[in-house]
Amino acid sequence: MFRKPILRRHQDDTLEDGSFLDLGAMHFEDEASAMNAAKATVRVAEIFRFEELHALSKYAYQGDIVLLDYTSLSNDQVAVNRLNSELKNVVRDTGGDVAGVSKNLLALTPAGIKVDRHKLRPEGL
Repeated sequence: MFRKPILRRHQDDTLEDGSFLDLGAMHFEDEASAMNAAKATVRVAEIFRFEELHALSKYAYQGDIVLLDYTSLSNDQVAVNRLNSELKNVVRDTGGDVAGVSKNLLALTPAGIKVDRHKLRPEGL
């Protein structure tokens, strides 16, 4: 049986089934006002050198949640130890939390938000 491809409409673009839509290129009218009204923002950051941590940690001081990808530093154990030490200082200053989420991903949270160190499993919900 021959199936006709499913077409989806998004603004003026037509997407065929199996194609991808770049969500980063999408903009919504109320997007800026929603960001300003949010109590906190989840920031996704990638660090390439330890010296970049100061610029990234300012978001935790502002009350945002930072997901920090340190894959580029993962082979340098001295840099990883320095990163962990400095993040513990940030957590002590802000009253937040820091925990590993996956192999090379850390979650840095502000005061009042703690990271649950147990993964949720569908059968345990």
